[in-house]
Amino acid sequence: MIGFLFTCIGMAAALASLPGTLELLLLTLGAALPVRGRGKGRRTGTFRLAIVIPAHNESQAVRIPVGSIQRADKAGIQVETVLVADNCSDDTADHARSAGARVLVRFNDQLRGKGYALDHAFKILQPEGYDGFLVIDADSEIGSNTLTEIVTYLQGGADAVQCRYLVRNPSESVRTRLMNVALMAFNVLRPRGRDRWGLSAGINGNGFALSADTLDKVPYGAASIVEDLEYHLDLVRAGRKVRFANAAAVYGDMPVSGKGVKTQRTRWEGGRFRMLAERGPSLAAEVLHGQVSFLEPLGDLLLLPLAFHVSLLMVSLVADGPSRLIGLFGAAVVALHLLVAIAVGGGGLSDLAALAAAPFYVVWKLLMLPAVLRSSRGKTTWARTERSSEERSSEDKPQ
Repeated sequence: MIGFLFTCIGMAAALASLPGTLELLLLTLGAALPVRGRGKGRRTGTFRLAIVIPAHNESQAVRIPVGSIQRADKAGIQVETVLVADNCSDDTADHARSAGARVLVRFNDQLRGKGYALDHAFKILQPEGYDGFLVIDADSEIGSNTLTEIVTYLQGGADAVQCRYLVRNPSESVRTRLMNVALMAFNVLRPRGRDRWGLSAGINGNGFALSADTLDKVPYGAASIVEDLEYHLDLVRAGRKVRFANAAAVYGDMPVSGKGVKTQRTRWEGGRFRMLAERGPSLAAEVLHGQVSFLEPLGDLLLLPLAFHVSLLMVSLVADGPSRLIGLFGAAVVALHLLVAIAVGGGGLSDLAALAAAPFYVVWKLLMLPAVLRSSRGKTTWARTERSSEERSSEDKPQ
């Protein structure tokens, strides 16, 4: 009886992991192929680009993105940097102005979050005649060629563009090195794979751009903690497609340890679980009614965060019966996925070596599961993540 029960549990885990395994295989194979050619932009005059930086209590960080924008190549591009100081209780607005940014100040105790901040900025900026809008986080910096690469796609007719989103401080700890591998998988391999198969690449929240026409036709109404995922589903529903700018990048600072790490992961992954519960059934219904364009976005939702996906595979591996074959296949796909991610993401031996700590990371994520599930059920507000430099500063203070 106990053996039969273990077999049933193993088969349930195997079947739950199978959609995610197939999604990983599709995207990994696509990413391993040569990069798809981009649309050629027509230089018919100056392209007006508004760079929008949503910020909540980021006075110590705002000079990073503004400075990188000022240093970036802007050939043929008229750029305005606009920071949204959203419900700030510090001097973020003053720091942004002194760095050279235009500042929009927003206060709303009820409607709090990055999505609301972006919607506020877009409604102000859209009537001003910009050709496109680029969104970057307040702790991030862009590559020197990022603006010209993104504008080339937009001038070539792209509805929206997502560039690489990688870790700015990968060598700071084993955790940030693992995060770098995770972001190479999530923010390089997966959008690159989708783009190679002609699918919408997705939006990763940082380093994405929208054409003026796209924003006009699909207003930014996403308000969840994973507003990027929510808005991308709206774009797909409207028949719009996101291209992947493989040669452009934005780099974000990742927390090293402590509260900042737990807060960030709980919010992100709880938000994805909530989106699966809210949007998954309707996407499945539309796929069953012949809307094949929703099949890959549904597969993306069904693919659990990698630590949880691997945990399902481990359960299927220890059980008897056919579930073990599914688990072996899934584990092989995950290994291939990570290796290809490091290769196409520009990683090296240090990233490969960091994978030795992955089992400990998986255990830590499983211990976080109750908090993640609580986050998925509640309305999570925009909470600022503590930066690694601030963690070091607090550790240096006398107790």
